[in-house]
Amino acid sequence: MGKQLFLILNSALLWWWSLITISRAYSQNQTDLLALASFKNTIHKDPFRVLSSWNDSTHHCEWQGVLCSKRHPGRVTSLNLRSQGLEGLLSSHVGNLSFLRILFLQNNSFHGEIPPQIGNLLRLRVLVLSNNSFGGPIPSNLSRCSNLETLNLIDNQLVGGIHSDLSSLTRLKGLGLAVNSLIGPIPRSIGNLSLLQKLSLSENALSGEIPEELFRLKRLTFFQLFHNKLIGEVPARLLNISNIVLFEVGYNQLRGSFLNDVSTAPPSLCALGASSNLFTGMIPSALTNVTGLGWLMLDSNNFHGPIPKNLGMLKGLYMITLSDNHLRDDLSFISSLVNCSNLTYLDMQMNLFYGSFPRSFSNLSTSIEWISMANNRIQGSIPLAIGNLFNLSFLDLRDNFLTDCIPHSIGALSNLQRVILSGNMLTGEIPSSIGNITLLNFLDFSSNIFQGYIPQSLGNCKQLIVLDLSNNNLIGSIPVEIMGLSSLSITFSLANNNLSGSLPLQVGSLKNLGILDLSYNRLTGLIPTSIGECLVLERLHLEANSFHGQIPEALRPLRGLQELDLSNNNFSGPIPSFLTGLSLLMYLNLSFNQLEGQVPEGGVFSNASSVSIYGNTELCGGVPGLKLPLCKSPSSKKSSSTKAKVIYVVAGSLLCLALLLLCLSIFYHKKKQTTTNASTSLSFGNQFLRISYEELLRATNRFSETNLIGKGRYGTVYKGILDSGAMVATKVLNLSQRGASRSFISECRTLGTIRHRNLVKILSVCSSVDFHGNDFKALIYEFMANESLEEWLHPGTIGRDDEHGDSRNLRLVQRLHIAIDIATAIEYLHKSCYSAIVHGDLKPSNVLLDNDMVARVGDFGLAKIISMVSAEDTRGQDQGSSTSTTVRGSIGYVPPEYGMGHKVSILGDTYSYGILLLEMFTGKRPTEEAFGHNLNLHNFVRMALPDRAMDIVDLRLWSEAHDQQQEIKIRDCMIYVFEVGLACSMESPSDRMDMTEAIRKLHLIKVSYETKERRIGM
Repeated sequence: MGKQLFLILNSALLWWWSLITISRAYSQNQTDLLALASFKNTIHKDPFRVLSSWNDSTHHCEWQGVLCSKRHPGRVTSLNLRSQGLEGLLSSHVGNLSFLRILFLQNNSFHGEIPPQIGNLLRLRVLVLSNNSFGGPIPSNLSRCSNLETLNLIDNQLVGGIHSDLSSLTRLKGLGLAVNSLIGPIPRSIGNLSLLQKLSLSENALSGEIPEELFRLKRLTFFQLFHNKLIGEVPARLLNISNIVLFEVGYNQLRGSFLNDVSTAPPSLCALGASSNLFTGMIPSALTNVTGLGWLMLDSNNFHGPIPKNLGMLKGLYMITLSDNHLRDDLSFISSLVNCSNLTYLDMQMNLFYGSFPRSFSNLSTSIEWISMANNRIQGSIPLAIGNLFNLSFLDLRDNFLTDCIPHSIGALSNLQRVILSGNMLTGEIPSSIGNITLLNFLDFSSNIFQGYIPQSLGNCKQLIVLDLSNNNLIGSIPVEIMGLSSLSITFSLANNNLSGSLPLQVGSLKNLGILDLSYNRLTGLIPTSIGECLVLERLHLEANSFHGQIPEALRPLRGLQELDLSNNNFSGPIPSFLTGLSLLMYLNLSFNQLEGQVPEGGVFSNASSVSIYGNTELCGGVPGLKLPLCKSPSSKKSSSTKAKVIYVVAGSLLCLALLLLCLSIFYHKKKQTTTNASTSLSFGNQFLRISYEELLRATNRFSETNLIGKGRYGTVYKGILDSGAMVATKVLNLSQRGASRSFISECRTLGTIRHRNLVKILSVCSSVDFHGNDFKALIYEFMANESLEEWLHPGTIGRDDEHGDSRNLRLVQRLHIAIDIATAIEYLHKSCYSAIVHGDLKPSNVLLDNDMVARVGDFGLAKIISMVSAEDTRGQDQGSSTSTTVRGSIGYVPPEYGMGHKVSILGDTYSYGILLLEMFTGKRPTEEAFGHNLNLHNFVRMALPDRAMDIVDLRLWSEAHDQQQEIKIRDCMIYVFEVGLACSMESPSDRMDMTEAIRKLHLIKVSYETKERRIGM
């Protein structure tokens, strides 16, 4: 009986226990099921319908992405929904999946904060939420997940700092917090994560120094801190961690010579990145001990010295980027790189490399795809066998000193997509083999000395989006094959060549082009109507050609135009009103054509500073800022004949009276008339204003000191306002000064017969007597609002009050423009006038600046008109007709041969220009006492080049250098400018550079500098 009772009780107990177990299991299943259901409910976008299987018809352990435990039925251990395009919030109920070990949700579109309830998942080993849009801080209670081995929150929008409590995750092997917006320091306690193998904190805003404690991470293989705001030095021994494979600290503000520790770096190191920091020192030869190195990225630092000659011992090198440093080498290191059979990427631009390419350059690995050696001082030729590098897709050798022709073998580079050779001295013809490179999409051969015709074979390059052949000596017509390249979509420039013929009708094929620049050529004819099909054009430059006809109606559809320059052509007729409808037009230049009629007032014409219409004498009207005369109304034209009749009657009546007065005045003014006739016989036509002594007296407030703007050897210059309201500059001759009358006549003869945008315009002369009966002579010029170049180069030293004081400064680009303006004026005087004109007194005070800072050469008091002989025939010979041995001109600017009795010549002006150019960019006068008797400005500059060029540049120009890259850009530009100045100011006249060549070189320098500046700005 007792035994039977025991069996009954035992069975009841088992039954009761089973009920409890079943109930508990059901409860646990329900917890995970409800957590998953809540997870699904917060997802509002499921493009691949991955959650469609999450329904009541199947057990939740069979839902897609869900795995359950075998030992604990129904308990979820893994949730993997990576790369499913899910969008929504992460439910806080995920913290109820207490058996969860793996949570993969990367590469989706989750947003909101990471729920802190994840800290309840004590069994969690892997948490990967990368590549989402999670915001807010890192949950602080993640430190409770003590079993966590991988924490990957890379590429989200997390903010705040990194909690030091993360150091309690002692099992952590991978910590990824990169690509967020985290701030503050890197916690030193991370150095306690002894099992950590991968640490990625890059692309945040972390600050402070790299903790020295990190060197204790002995198992570390990946170390990424790039793109932060870290300062200080790289801790010693950090590079020596024995298992390190990737070490990347680029794009911070780190300093020091951390490469000193590379000698003990492990062979396992594969990638070393330290770009864009402040590191210094040399690249040690011991780097070759890191035999496994494949990626070497040290660009944009302050490394100096040569490249190790044994760099080629690193046979696994794949990428080398050493650009933008101060490395100086003769390129002999290239020979060792031949051993690097995997070399694919070589970037050495913006350093101080010199010498010529060795023959071994063509023997680099055939796997090489990218070569950039731009912005160095490399000389010589492009290797003839460059075609051996048949996998090359990018070649950039711009801004060096390369000469000779482009090898024909370049056509063998069938994979080449971008080639940039601009800013060199390459000559000869562009090889026709370039047309074999059919994958080419970017071709820039600008600013060289290429000659001959543009090869028609370029028409085979059907993928070109940029074609720039500007600033060369190309001739012939524009090939229709190239003009028909519809692929051109960014830039097509043939500017500054000697191209002739008409603009092909095929220009209409450029339907996707943004910039078309054909300026400064010799193109003729009409603009074809097909240009109206170029609907995407933003900039159209056709200036300085010989196009004629009216401005075509075909430009009307070009609604995207922002810049239109048709200046210096032969366009005639009215300015079309449709230009006012081009709403995006911000710059319009129609200067120096033959346009006539009323100027429109809407659109771009509303802003006078956006429009240039100089040199069109028959225009009228427009906004007041254009300062044009009012247009005559039709009624006034009808009454003009009636008025003319009245005038004839009055004139006839007055004629007799005038003759009587003339006879009476002959005797009284006989002596003075001789002098007056001498000056007025200079053929000043009716186009000049008639201004009397009385009007000048009123205009200058009786020649008061308050109106004084300058003093010279032969006269004083006053500003004044004429009765008509025009602002003028009046030069009153000091006739008591010997030579003043001769200076007056010389200036009248010179300026009365020439016109050029870079010469001061004379408005009138006045040869009369003052109120005391004394002779009075004055020259009336167009007023220059920005005064003289002297006052900009040497502010506050002109002997009068200067409201601008030391605040005046000319930027480097402005100085280049002014230098070109002056040279262009001098070239015009020497080569484009009927008889050559020698200025004779070129110096900063005789260069004036108008409202737009365009330079105008003035003061022709010492000018000489000579019979022109070609420069080629007279080099080393005297020119002109002067036999005077008196040195004329200003001390410091006078050529040395004048002091030895040589005749005045155009080469004397060239010398003065060279000195002026050196003064403009050094800020030093040629008469400075520091030069003494044994040194002059020419020799001062010559001895400083090239290594000490930075020491002699005007300090005001260095204010434009905000970083090292801009400093190098300015330095290189200055070296080129100084070389032109020295070439123009050689002691022997026969050695001086021709002014046309000087202009060409300065244009190249300006284009190169401006191109680099835009590139830096981007």
